Amino acid sequence: MPGASTALPHLRDGYDPCTFAPWDSAHAVVRASAWVDVFRRSTTSFEVRALGDTRAFADDAEREERARAFGRAFEDVLRAVELGDDAEAEKACREASGTAWPAAWRGANCLELCRARDGLLRSHGFADVFEQVKREENETAMRAVLGVFARCDAVEDDDARLLELVRGAFAGNIFDLGAAASTELFENGGVNFARTVETLRPRPWCVDDFDALRARFREVRHKKAIVFVDNAGADVCLGMIPFVRELLRRGTEVVLAANETPSINDITARELREHVFPLLVKQDDETLCEAIARGRLRVVSSGSDMPVIDLRYLSPEICAEAKDADLLVLEGMGRGIETNLFAQFTIDCLKLAMIKHEEVATLLKGNLYDCVCKFDVGSGAT
Repeated sequence: MPGASTALPHLRDGYDPCTFAPWDSAHAVVRASAWVDVFRRSTTSFEVRALGDTRAFADDAEREERARAFGRAFEDVLRAVELGDDAEAEKACREASGTAWPAAWRGANCLELCRARDGLLRSHGFADVFEQVKREENETAMRAVLGVFARCDAVEDDDARLLELVRGAFAGNIFDLGAAASTELFENGGVNFARTVETLRPRPWCVDDFDALRARFREVRHKKAIVFVDNAGADVCLGMIPFVRELLRRGTEVVLAANETPSINDITARELREHVFPLLVKQDDETLCEAIARGRLRVVSSGSDMPVIDLRYLSPEICAEAKDADLLVLEGMGRGIETNLFAQFTIDCLKLAMIKHEEVATLLKGNLYDCVCKFDVGSGAT
């Protein structure tokens, strides 16, 4: 976690970000070694991206040496975890990356392994190996955004339109280069957003609180939403921006919370401000242009440097913004499933994501590419 950090003000006592802990007997159906395999399967794609990152190292030989060294260092961590040697795993991370963990190493969970992988990439000189693909995908997605707006606006019934927007969030979330399954989809010709919407698994979804969400949206119009977004490209542009647009139309002020530091193909706060918002303004959508101009839609860094998130370690800026919020949205598999799925808050909280790891599907008794819509009314809500 870069810089000073603080906790989200709406956490309930006993908050723990890790949804699936290998030491929890209830989840013994997926062993710790399975989480190692999840990360091991995607390591090659990270090495390939690093090998092509000429911005990091212009010299081909040095770039290859550094990329291979990253792969070996991360394999050392994975092997130590696989053997159950937590002390050696933590030692391997610290020696290879020089990164200080904010808490004791807790073994093979997504939070710790993401921290290890991303820290090792950076320590080997690779700050943002997905920079170019993120930019390209933002531009490609933005060419389709007006069509997505039109399709949603054509649904006159509020309940049906909310369902369409939630389905769009699921479809966008498939653009995830941190998961081996969705990486393969992307590299075999990309992901067609409209086709993905049409082929989503029907309700009931793996986790399906849509009826509760719909009932709450009928009952209240939230004053302010903090929306933690996930991936660049179709995810944020075609999945989450239309959902945010609907919140704005309902009178909700929206703060988009995005990573401070690049991680996989997750959008960063800087990329949202400097690339996505200017592209969005060019689309000349009245709702969004007015909201951006008036500051009713704005971006704040979450302070995070990982694709998962521990809400005890956020930027002071996003925590200040969250103080008067009454809706929290956690989007994406890392932020809304692998961490925080069962976390409770004092304000309303919506978690939206698509499952892209077989192991997560097993734990939730679902299938690959199943959908998760988790909604809880806040314990302090009225």
